[in-house]
Amino acid sequence: MKSQIDRAKLFVYQNFERVLVVILVASLLVIHWLIDDKLAFLSFYYLPVIVAGFYLGRVMATLSAVLVGSLVLFFQAVQGLGVAPGLRPDILLTLVPWGGFLILTGWIIGLLSEQRQARLSDLKNAYVSILEVLTFYLEATDRHREGHSHRVAKLATDLARALELPEEEIENLRIAALFHEVGYHDPRLLKLLSRAPGEVAELSTALAMRGASDILFQYSHYYEVVGDVWPVDDLALSDGVKILAVADAFETLRLPSPNRQTFAPWTAVEEIEKGMGRIFATDVVTALRHTALGPDVMAHSEPLLMRA
Repeated sequence: MKSQIDRAKLFVYQNFERVLVVILVASLLVIHWLIDDKLAFLSFYYLPVIVAGFYLGRVMATLSAVLVGSLVLFFQAVQGLGVAPGLRPDILLTLVPWGGFLILTGWIIGLLSEQRQARLSDLKNAYVSILEVLTFYLEATDRHREGHSHRVAKLATDLARALELPEEEIENLRIAALFHEVGYHDPRLLKLLSRAPGEVAELSTALAMRGASDILFQYSHYYEVVGDVWPVDDLALSDGVKILAVADAFETLRLPSPNRQTFAPWTAVEEIEKGMGRIFATDVVTALRHTALGPDVMAHSEPLLMRA
Protein backbone atom coordinates (compact mmCIF):
# COMPACT_ATOMS: atom_id res chain seq x y z
CA MET A 1 0.00 0.00 0.00
CA LYS A 2 2.80 2.39 0.93
CA SER A 3 4.66 1.77 -2.34
CA GLN A 4 1.50 2.59 -4.32
CA ILE A 5 1.14 5.87 -2.44
CA ASP A 6 4.79 6.69 -3.07
CA ARG A 7 4.39 5.94 -6.78
CA ALA A 8 1.30 8.14 -6.91
CA LYS A 9 3.15 11.00 -5.18
CA LEU A 10 6.08 10.62 -7.58
CA PHE A 11 3.73 10.65 -10.58
CA VAL A 12 2.04 13.85 -9.39
CA TYR A 13 5.43 15.46 -8.70
CA GLN A 14 6.80 14.57 -12.14
CA ASN A 15 3.62 15.62 -13.99
CA PHE A 16 2.48 18.51 -11.81
CA GLU A 17 1.85 20.89 -14.72
CA ARG A 18 -0.31 18.39 -16.61
CA VAL A 19 -2.21 17.46 -13.44
CA LEU A 20 -2.87 21.14 -12.72
CA VAL A 21 -4.26 21.75 -16.23
CA VAL A 22 -6.51 18.67 -15.95
CA ILE A 23 -7.81 19.88 -12.57
CA LEU A 24 -8.53 23.35 -13.93
CA VAL A 25 -10.43 22.07 -16.95
CA ALA A 26 -12.27 19.42 -14.91
CA SER A 27 -13.31 21.99 -12.31
CA LEU A 28 -14.68 24.24 -15.05
CA LEU A 29 -16.73 21.38 -16.46
CA VAL A 30 -18.05 20.33 -13.03
CA ILE A 31 -19.06 23.89 -12.12
CA HIS A 32 -20.66 24.38 -15.52
CA TRP A 33 -22.74 21.19 -15.27
CA LEU A 34 -23.63 21.04 -11.57
CA ILE A 35 -23.75 24.63 -10.27
CA ASP A 36 -26.59 26.95 -11.13
CA ASP A 37 -25.05 30.25 -9.98
CA LYS A 38 -21.75 29.78 -11.82
CA LEU A 39 -20.53 33.37 -11.49
CA ALA A 40 -20.51 32.98 -7.69
CA PHE A 41 -17.85 30.26 -8.03
CA LEU A 42 -15.34 32.30 -10.04
CA SER A 43 -13.36 33.01 -6.87
CA PHE A 44 -12.62 29.28 -6.65
CA TYR A 45 -10.04 29.64 -9.40
CA TYR A 46 -7.80 31.80 -7.24
CA LEU A 47 -6.84 28.65 -5.34
CA PRO A 48 -5.27 26.64 -8.22
CA VAL A 49 -3.61 29.80 -9.58
CA ILE A 50 -2.03 30.45 -6.17
CA VAL A 51 -0.85 26.82 -6.07
CA ALA A 52 0.62 27.19 -9.56
CA GLY A 53 2.43 30.36 -8.51
CA PHE A 54 3.87 28.71 -5.41
CA TYR A 55 5.10 25.55 -7.11
CA LEU A 56 5.66 26.52 -10.76
CA GLY A 57 6.63 30.22 -10.68
CA ARG A 58 5.12 33.34 -12.15
CA VAL A 59 5.22 32.27 -15.81
CA MET A 60 3.19 29.11 -15.33
CA ALA A 61 0.87 30.79 -12.83
CA THR A 62 0.18 33.60 -15.29
CA LEU A 63 -0.45 31.11 -18.10
CA SER A 64 -2.80 29.16 -15.82
CA ALA A 65 -4.75 32.33 -15.06
CA VAL A 66 -4.94 33.18 -18.77
CA LEU A 67 -6.15 29.63 -19.50
CA VAL A 68 -8.88 29.86 -16.85
CA GLY A 69 -9.97 33.30 -18.02
CA SER A 70 -10.12 32.17 -21.65
CA LEU A 71 -12.18 29.09 -20.79
CA VAL A 72 -14.60 31.13 -18.67
CA LEU A 73 -15.07 33.63 -21.51
CA PHE A 74 -15.57 30.74 -23.93
CA PHE A 75 -18.28 29.14 -21.79
CA GLN A 76 -20.01 32.48 -21.32
CA ALA A 77 -19.94 33.20 -25.05
CA VAL A 78 -21.25 29.74 -26.02
CA GLN A 79 -23.66 28.65 -23.29
CA GLY A 80 -23.63 31.28 -20.57
CA LEU A 81 -22.61 31.06 -16.92
CA GLY A 82 -26.05 31.08 -15.37
CA VAL A 83 -27.09 34.01 -17.54
CA ALA A 84 -27.88 34.40 -21.22
CA PRO A 85 -24.91 33.48 -23.46
CA GLY A 86 -22.88 36.20 -25.09
CA LEU A 87 -20.19 38.71 -24.18
CA ARG A 88 -22.38 41.72 -23.43
CA PRO A 89 -20.87 44.85 -21.82
CA ASP A 90 -22.44 44.11 -18.40
CA ILE A 91 -20.94 40.58 -18.41
CA LEU A 92 -17.54 41.82 -19.56
CA LEU A 93 -17.63 44.42 -16.78
CA THR A 94 -17.71 41.46 -14.35
CA LEU A 95 -15.41 38.99 -16.07
CA VAL A 96 -12.61 41.28 -17.30
CA PRO A 97 -11.71 42.75 -13.85
CA TRP A 98 -11.98 39.25 -12.35
CA GLY A 99 -9.62 37.84 -15.00
CA GLY A 100 -7.21 40.75 -14.58
CA PHE A 101 -6.99 40.24 -10.82
CA LEU A 102 -6.59 36.49 -11.37
CA ILE A 103 -3.61 37.05 -13.68
CA LEU A 104 -2.13 39.62 -11.29
CA THR A 105 -2.50 37.19 -8.38
CA GLY A 106 -0.67 34.45 -10.25
CA TRP A 107 2.14 36.79 -11.25
CA ILE A 108 2.65 38.17 -7.72
CA ILE A 109 2.51 34.78 -6.00
CA GLY A 110 4.91 33.34 -8.56
CA LEU A 111 7.31 36.26 -8.11
CA LEU A 112 7.30 35.90 -4.32
CA SER A 113 7.82 32.15 -4.65
CA GLU A 114 10.79 32.61 -7.00
CA GLN A 115 12.38 35.12 -4.61
CA ARG A 116 11.92 32.68 -1.74
CA GLN A 117 13.46 29.85 -3.76
CA ALA A 118 16.43 32.04 -4.66
CA ARG A 119 17.08 32.82 -0.98
CA LEU A 120 16.75 29.14 -0.04
CA SER A 121 19.10 28.19 -2.87
CA ASP A 122 21.75 30.59 -1.54
CA LEU A 123 21.36 29.15 1.95
CA LYS A 124 21.50 25.64 0.57
CA ASN A 125 24.75 26.31 -1.29
CA ALA A 126 26.27 27.78 1.86
CA TYR A 127 25.10 24.78 3.89
CA VAL A 128 26.55 22.28 1.40
CA SER A 129 29.83 24.22 1.40
CA ILE A 130 30.00 23.88 5.18
CA LEU A 131 29.46 20.12 4.88
CA GLU A 132 32.18 19.81 2.24
CA VAL A 133 34.69 21.86 4.25
CA LEU A 134 33.91 19.78 7.32
CA THR A 135 34.47 16.58 5.37
CA PHE A 136 37.81 17.86 4.05
CA TYR A 137 38.81 18.66 7.63
CA LEU A 138 37.88 15.19 8.87
CA GLU A 139 39.93 13.57 6.09
CA ALA A 140 42.94 15.88 6.42
CA THR A 141 44.56 13.63 9.03
CA ASP A 142 44.97 10.85 6.43
CA ARG A 143 46.87 12.09 3.38
CA HIS A 144 46.00 9.03 1.30
CA ARG A 145 42.24 9.41 1.83
CA GLU A 146 42.01 13.18 1.41
CA GLY A 147 39.16 14.02 -0.96
CA HIS A 148 37.93 10.41 -0.98
CA SER A 149 34.43 11.21 0.35
CA HIS A 150 33.94 13.96 -2.25
CA ARG A 151 34.88 11.61 -5.07
CA VAL A 152 32.52 8.97 -3.68
CA ALA A 153 29.75 11.57 -3.43
CA LYS A 154 30.24 12.67 -7.04
CA LEU A 155 30.33 9.11 -8.39
CA ALA A 156 27.31 8.09 -6.30
CA THR A 157 25.38 11.09 -7.62
CA ASP A 158 26.29 10.21 -11.23
CA LEU A 159 25.22 6.59 -10.70
CA ALA A 160 21.94 7.66 -9.10
CA ARG A 161 21.15 9.92 -12.06
CA ALA A 162 22.05 7.14 -14.49
CA LEU A 163 19.57 4.91 -12.65
CA GLU A 164 16.98 7.73 -12.75
CA LEU A 165 16.49 8.07 -9.01
CA PRO A 166 14.32 10.98 -7.80
CA GLU A 167 16.20 14.17 -6.93
CA GLU A 168 15.21 13.85 -3.27
CA GLU A 169 16.90 10.44 -3.01
CA ILE A 170 19.94 11.74 -4.88
CA GLU A 171 20.26 14.55 -2.32
CA ASN A 172 20.05 12.03 0.54
CA LEU A 173 22.67 9.86 -1.14
CA ARG A 174 25.06 12.75 -1.74
CA ILE A 175 24.99 13.79 1.92
CA ALA A 176 25.39 10.17 3.04
CA ALA A 177 28.38 9.72 0.72
CA LEU A 178 30.05 12.85 2.10
CA PHE A 179 29.86 11.40 5.62
CA HIS A 180 30.16 7.68 4.96
CA GLU A 181 33.65 7.69 6.51
CA VAL A 182 32.20 9.23 9.68
CA GLY A 183 28.98 7.22 9.62
CA TYR A 184 27.59 6.01 12.89
CA HIS A 185 30.95 6.11 14.56
CA ASP A 186 30.14 9.71 15.52
CA PRO A 187 26.32 9.99 15.73
CA ARG A 188 26.62 13.35 17.51
CA LEU A 189 27.77 14.91 14.24
CA LEU A 190 24.71 13.67 12.34
CA LYS A 191 22.43 14.74 15.17
CA LEU A 192 23.96 18.22 15.15
CA LEU A 193 23.68 18.67 11.38
CA SER A 194 20.11 17.32 11.25
CA ARG A 195 19.00 19.97 13.76
CA ALA A 196 19.91 23.06 11.78
CA PRO A 197 18.30 26.14 13.36
CA GLY A 198 15.86 28.59 11.85
CA GLU A 199 15.20 28.84 8.14
CA VAL A 200 18.07 26.46 7.32
CA ALA A 201 16.01 23.63 8.81
CA GLU A 202 13.61 24.01 5.86
CA LEU A 203 16.36 23.33 3.31
CA SER A 204 16.32 20.08 1.40
CA THR A 205 19.96 19.57 2.43
CA ALA A 206 19.15 19.82 6.13
CA LEU A 207 16.14 17.57 5.72
CA ALA A 208 18.29 15.18 3.68
CA MET A 209 20.41 14.53 6.76
CA ARG A 210 17.55 12.44 8.11
CA GLY A 211 17.38 10.43 4.89
CA ALA A 212 21.17 10.25 4.79
CA SER A 213 21.28 8.87 8.33
CA ASP A 214 19.05 5.97 7.23
CA ILE A 215 21.44 5.21 4.36
CA LEU A 216 24.45 5.41 6.67
CA PHE A 217 22.81 3.11 9.22
CA GLN A 218 22.17 0.45 6.56
CA TYR A 219 25.65 0.91 5.11
CA SER A 220 27.28 0.43 8.53
CA HIS A 221 25.94 -3.16 8.47
CA TYR A 222 26.13 -3.69 4.71
CA TYR A 223 29.07 -6.10 4.57
CA GLU A 224 27.73 -8.04 7.57
CA VAL A 225 24.64 -8.97 5.56
CA VAL A 226 25.49 -9.30 1.85
CA GLY A 227 27.43 -12.21 0.44
CA ASP A 228 27.00 -15.72 -0.95
CA VAL A 229 24.32 -16.64 1.60
CA TRP A 230 22.27 -13.48 1.05
CA PRO A 231 23.02 -11.99 -2.39
CA VAL A 232 22.46 -8.25 -2.47
CA ASP A 233 20.10 -8.55 -5.44
CA ASP A 234 17.73 -10.56 -3.22
CA LEU A 235 17.82 -8.18 -0.24
CA ALA A 236 15.40 -5.31 0.36
CA LEU A 237 18.11 -2.68 0.76
CA SER A 238 17.53 0.87 -0.44
CA ASP A 239 18.90 1.96 -3.80
CA GLY A 240 21.01 4.58 -2.03
CA VAL A 241 22.85 1.96 0.03
CA LYS A 242 23.55 -0.21 -3.02
CA ILE A 243 24.88 2.77 -4.97
CA LEU A 244 27.01 3.98 -2.05
CA ALA A 245 28.58 0.53 -1.69
CA VAL A 246 29.63 0.42 -5.35
CA ALA A 247 30.87 4.03 -5.42
CA ASP A 248 32.86 3.58 -2.19
CA ALA A 249 34.42 0.32 -3.39
CA PHE A 250 35.42 1.83 -6.74
CA GLU A 251 37.02 4.93 -5.23
CA THR A 252 38.73 2.87 -2.52
CA LEU A 253 40.37 0.69 -5.18
CA ARG A 254 41.50 3.88 -6.90
CA LEU A 255 43.18 5.19 -3.72
CA PRO A 256 46.96 4.93 -3.38
CA SER A 257 47.98 2.48 -0.67
CA PRO A 258 51.34 1.37 0.77
CA ASN A 259 50.17 -2.27 0.52
CA ARG A 260 49.14 -2.36 -3.13
CA GLN A 261 49.22 -0.43 -6.37
CA THR A 262 46.42 1.89 -7.39
CA PHE A 263 43.83 0.20 -9.59
CA ALA A 264 43.21 1.69 -13.03
CA PRO A 265 39.54 2.58 -13.67
CA TRP A 266 38.85 -0.40 -15.93
CA THR A 267 40.69 -2.76 -13.53
CA ALA A 268 38.69 -1.43 -10.57
CA VAL A 269 35.44 -2.03 -12.47
CA GLU A 270 36.52 -5.59 -13.32
CA GLU A 271 37.33 -6.22 -9.65
CA ILE A 272 33.90 -5.01 -8.59
CA GLU A 273 32.22 -7.08 -11.31
CA LYS A 274 33.57 -10.22 -9.60
CA GLY A 275 31.05 -9.56 -6.82
CA MET A 276 28.19 -8.50 -9.11
CA GLY A 277 24.87 -9.84 -7.93
CA ARG A 278 26.28 -11.09 -4.62
CA ILE A 279 28.09 -8.17 -2.95
CA PHE A 280 27.28 -5.38 -5.39
CA ALA A 281 23.89 -4.81 -7.07
CA THR A 282 23.83 -5.84 -10.72
CA ASP A 283 22.09 -2.74 -12.05
CA VAL A 284 24.46 -0.43 -10.14
CA VAL A 285 27.57 -2.24 -11.43
CA THR A 286 26.20 -2.03 -14.97
CA ALA A 287 25.70 1.71 -14.51
CA LEU A 288 29.23 1.97 -13.08
CA ARG A 289 30.77 0.57 -16.25
CA HIS A 290 29.03 3.19 -18.38
CA THR A 291 29.63 6.03 -15.89
CA ALA A 292 33.21 5.39 -14.76
CA LEU A 293 34.54 4.07 -18.07
CA GLY A 294 33.75 6.94 -20.39
CA PRO A 295 35.03 7.19 -23.97
CA ASP A 296 38.33 8.72 -22.88
CA VAL A 297 39.08 5.97 -20.37
CA MET A 298 38.07 3.20 -22.77
CA ALA A 299 40.27 4.66 -25.52
CA HIS A 300 43.21 4.74 -23.11
CA SER A 301 42.59 1.18 -21.92
CA GLU A 302 42.35 -0.45 -25.37
CA PRO A 303 46.13 -0.27 -26.20
CA LEU A 304 46.98 -1.73 -22.80
CA LEU A 305 44.51 -4.58 -23.24
CA MET A 306 45.93 -5.32 -26.75
CA ARG A 307 49.47 -5.47 -25.33
CA ALA A 308 48.34 -7.86 -22.61
